[in-house]
Amino acid sequence: MDNRTRFAYLLLVVAPAMWSVNYIVARTSNGVIEPHLLALLRWSLALLLMLPFAWKELKQRWVDWRQEWRHCLFLGALGMWVCGAFVYIGGKTTEAINIGLLYAMAPVMIAIASARLFNDRLRGVQIVGATMALLGMLIIVVKGSITNLLHVQLVPGDLWVLFAVCCWTVYSVLLRKWPSALGPFARLTVITAGGVLVLLPFTLVEVIWLGLPDDWPNALFLAVMVAVFPGFGAYQAYSYMQSVLGAAKTGLVLYLGPLYAAAIAWLLLGEAPQWFHLLGAVFILPGMYLATRPSKQTAAVPVTTSESDKIKKTVSKG
Repeated sequence: MDNRTRFAYLLLVVAPAMWSVNYIVARTSNGVIEPHLLALLRWSLALLLMLPFAWKELKQRWVDWRQEWRHCLFLGALGMWVCGAFVYIGGKTTEAINIGLLYAMAPVMIAIASARLFNDRLRGVQIVGATMALLGMLIIVVKGSITNLLHVQLVPGDLWVLFAVCCWTVYSVLLRKWPSALGPFARLTVITAGGVLVLLPFTLVEVIWLGLPDDWPNALFLAVMVAVFPGFGAYQAYSYMQSVLGAAKTGLVLYLGPLYAAAIAWLLLGEAPQWFHLLGAVFILPGMYLATRPSKQTAAVPVTTSESDKIKKTVSKG
């Protein structure tokens, strides 16, 4: 296993912690800042963080990647607009248990799509591991009670979240399906710029209709939190993992979300973990290990120089 692959596996357990910050902000943003404005500020700030590091590569490879702008704009609409503002909109009316159950569908949907498009399958013990992780996640979102699962009721917010989950699946698959002349970091910078462009008109309408926040200091603080951690950090990690491990394995990080959210809520909000969080961890952590353990059939293969050149030539001709 090379260093790139080792780092990707490390990110599998680090990225969900950064993403979980979004759960905390979603709980406290209602009534402070509107969804589209929060999403726009989040990705505008994240873009400012990315540009200094990506600018050199973007400038050097301009001739190669400029033809990718349609792909980047579409990916930006999926990843930054829909999977940003739509989740905040849904969080106004739906409960956390519903969001958790809906997002539990994403790794399964990504794995199915990846199997059909890339033959990127989880086999043998990896399937057992993915099943364990899913079971552990379900234990947490239903708080260890089957009654909670049976009494879930759909509300309008669920439809917003469900649409976001579907778009996240498409985003994850297209991120791998569409080749790029750029590295993961620079590519995500361009995608983020596309997402900001898509968010602008919708945010303008929202501001005209609903007005600006009254508590700007708190609103900006929340925007900075989601820009630095789930925006800049988690998306960069996800993009890197996609390029090294593939979409199916990378999608498994979503199973760790409820577990990490519980830990962060304990540290920041004083909400102590319950017994079902610990039981869920018993299934999730070894399940993640088994599901992502390299095997002869599914071990990640580094991209060689010749393969990279082929990708660049394909993009340039496209």
